[in-house]
Amino acid sequence: MAPGPPVIVAARRTAIGTAGRGFASHTVDALAAPVLTEVARLVAPAGVPIDDVVLGNCMGPGGDVARVAALRAGLGDEVPGVTVDRQCGSGLDAVLQAASRVKAGDARLVLAGGAESASTAPHRTWPESGERYTRAPFAPPGLPDPDMGPAADHLAAVRGITRARQDAWAARSHRLAASARDSGVFDAELVPVDGVDRDDRPRASLAVERLARFAPAFSSAPDATVTAGNSCGFSDGAAAMAVTTEQVARELGLPAMRIRAVAVAGGDPALPGLGAAPAARAALARAGLDARDLGFVEITEAFAAQVLAVSDELGLDERLISGDGGAIALGHPWGASGAVLLVRIAARMAAASDDDRPGLAACSIGGGQGVAMIVERLA
Repeated sequence: MAPGPPVIVAARRTAIGTAGRGFASHTVDALAAPVLTEVARLVAPAGVPIDDVVLGNCMGPGGDVARVAALRAGLGDEVPGVTVDRQCGSGLDAVLQAASRVKAGDARLVLAGGAESASTAPHRTWPESGERYTRAPFAPPGLPDPDMGPAADHLAAVRGITRARQDAWAARSHRLAASARDSGVFDAELVPVDGVDRDDRPRASLAVERLARFAPAFSSAPDATVTAGNSCGFSDGAAAMAVTTEQVARELGLPAMRIRAVAVAGGDPALPGLGAAPAARAALARAGLDARDLGFVEITEAFAAQVLAVSDELGLDERLISGDGGAIALGHPWGASGAVLLVRIAARMAAASDDDRPGLAACSIGGGQGVAMIVERLA
């Protein structure tokens, strides 16, 4: 018998720390391991062995972070691990890959998510020039390969997204995230790591008036609009969940989300901030839905310009996006952020038990890619 659509349970995350602060000395596996341990504890009553661990990571030390984290988590020598790098869509892609395995019948229980430690990412240099290596190329020579900040400025100009609109979105993100944090909304999804159990970046005081004072961060052009205030920060954090069958999820009796559709997409490498839009459109089509059917939306807020451009492209109801704030306020631990989106949707669905509408998680990715997933509450 086919296992049916895969299901997500036990979605958890660490607090998200600004690079150099609370998790300054924590390596990426040290961040991932406590979350894996907690997810494994929550699913242990099913008595189903863990088939694999799939984690996204972008800027770590190399090697197989997932296997190292699985061993550090005490999952056992027999539990393998594999690391995924689709840049800042890695955490969501890791869950997608785990879901594909479960759907195909090649696994019954996979722990999946992502982790990033900007604080401890190794410093490297290019061998010929000796210049510091800051990132891998997103595209080969001869094609556009902008850094994400200048690309966000370009996207804002192309799509007519004003500075005022970006600052208003950033202020909203901080206001919502600070309120959610301070009222305990995040508490149930957080796994403490060495005493750190609170997101440190949200600032309710970052209102539009303060944000308007920030100078453009990535361009000296007179029409530049992207600032440090309406962008995310470099961050440390991890998120993980169990991807399994509906049968196992029902045996566990935990709140669960069915994965209804997934998609990845490619687009213009000069406009990477738009990458989430074609992926989301494809996932919606595969699920037989359109944007009006959604009740929950989480899009990685790398830049206000980027999330607003995606929202405009898809015709989303902006009130549904990042209802408790997003990465502008919480931070953007690159390899983990896609998985954080699913943790947040799971929490938002649990808090709105009378709303059965599906949710969308989507990431725009350097080089002009996107990844998206449609989930729905398992009744």
